[in-house]
Amino acid sequence: MVSTEGLVPITREFLASYYDKYPCAPLSTDVSRLSDQIYAMATDLLKDSPPTQGEMLLVQEAERQPPHKVDENMWKNREQIEEILFLLEAPHWPRAFQQQTTVEDADLASVLGRLQGKFQTVLKTLEQFQARNSEFVFNTVMTYMPQDFRGTIIRQQRERSERNKQAAVDALISSGGSIRDKYALLWKQQMERRRQLAELGSATGVYKTLMKYLVGVPEVLMDFIRQINDDQGPMEEQRQRYGPPLYSLTRMVHAIRLFLSLLWERCETRKLQKHQISVLEEAADVYTSEFERFIKFIGEVFTNSPFFITAEEAGALAARKNDDYKEISVPAGETHEVSLKAESINSYIAWDFSLEQGKRNLDIGFSVECTDLSGEKTVRNYKLIWDNSYSTFFRKVLRYKVDCIPPVVESAPPGDQ
Repeated sequence: MVSTEGLVPITREFLASYYDKYPCAPLSTDVSRLSDQIYAMATDLLKDSPPTQGEMLLVQEAERQPPHKVDENMWKNREQIEEILFLLEAPHWPRAFQQQTTVEDADLASVLGRLQGKFQTVLKTLEQFQARNSEFVFNTVMTYMPQDFRGTIIRQQRERSERNKQAAVDALISSGGSIRDKYALLWKQQMERRRQLAELGSATGVYKTLMKYLVGVPEVLMDFIRQINDDQGPMEEQRQRYGPPLYSLTRMVHAIRLFLSLLWERCETRKLQKHQISVLEEAADVYTSEFERFIKFIGEVFTNSPFFITAEEAGALAARKNDDYKEISVPAGETHEVSLKAESINSYIAWDFSLEQGKRNLDIGFSVECTDLSGEKTVRNYKLIWDNSYSTFFRKVLRYKVDCIPPVVESAPPGDQ
C-alpha cells in the first residue's frame, strides 16, 4: 500500500497548471473543410429521395452537438467507426459495386478496401487506449488500498462484474442486436462502472458489505473516488482543454457515416460521381490520421497525470492562480515566442521567467527582437523568444510573465499649473 500521508486529491487548479505543459496541437484545417463537404454531399443525396425514418435519425444525430464528456465522445467515435466498417465490408456494398463489372467498379472496390483497413487500424488503437485508461485508473486506486484481503475482494468483484458485462454484450449480439444497441449497452455499462467506483468511495451500494472492512483505507482516496467524475470537478478542466478538437472529430465521423449510409441506399438509382469517392477517400484519410494523433497525445497526457498532490502544492497553486504567470512546455528543437507592442514612446519592456525544477539541465536561450527596424524613435513591436532548438531530447517547462510598462509621467510643479 502506497502512503497517502500529506496528499490531497488533484484540484482543477492543479490540472490547469499541468495541462499548460501539454498544449494540444490544432487539428488540420482539412477536418472542418472536409466535414462540411461530406455533410453537404449527404444532404444533396436527400434531395432526390426523402429520408427513411432510420435515415432521419442519422441526420438528427449528425446535426446534434457532441457529448460534453471526453470518454463519451470516445465511445461515440468507436460506435461510428464500427458502423462505417460494417458498410465497408464487401457483402454490404451495393450490388453494383459487388459485381465489379467495369474498371471503375474494380478501382472503387480497391479504394473501399483500403479505407476499411484504415478504419480497422484506428478502431484497434481506440480500443487499446480505452482498455489501458480503464486499467490505469483502477490500478492507481488499488495502489492506495490496503494490500490485504480487502483489495483482493474488490479485484475479484471487479473481474466478475466485467465477465458479466461482456456476457451481456455477447448475448445481445447473438440475438441480432444492432451496433447502435451494442453501444447503448456499452455506455450503460460504463456509467455502471462509474457508479460502482463512486460507491467504493462512500462504501455504499454493492460495496456495503465491505464497509466494516474499509477502516484503514486512506480518506484522501475516498475523496478522490467520490469527486473524480463530478460535472464541475477537476475533470472539467480536461474537457475544456481537450474537448473542442475531439468534438470536431466526432462531428466528422458522424458525417462520414451518414454519407456512406445514404449513398449505399441510393447507388442503384443515382449514378456515383467520381468526386464523391475522392472527397470520401480524403475525408477518411484525414479523420483516421487526426484521430490516431489525438489518441496518442491524450494517452500521453493521461498516463503522466497524477491523481494526488501534496497539500503544499495545492496551496501554492491556489496562491498563484491569479498572479498572471503562464506556463508552457517548449518541446525539444522548438522555440516559444511572445509578441508585445509598445503603445507609447519611452515605454519599458519587462519580463520574468524561470524553468521548472528537475534533474535535467535548466537552460534555455532567450532573446528580445525589435520587429520595427527603422532608425526613428517611434512606437515599436517587440518579440521575446525562448529558444530550446539546441536541445535534442528534452522539453523545457517555462514559467513566464511579460508586460509593456508605459513611461512614468511626472506631475508638473505647482507653480506651472
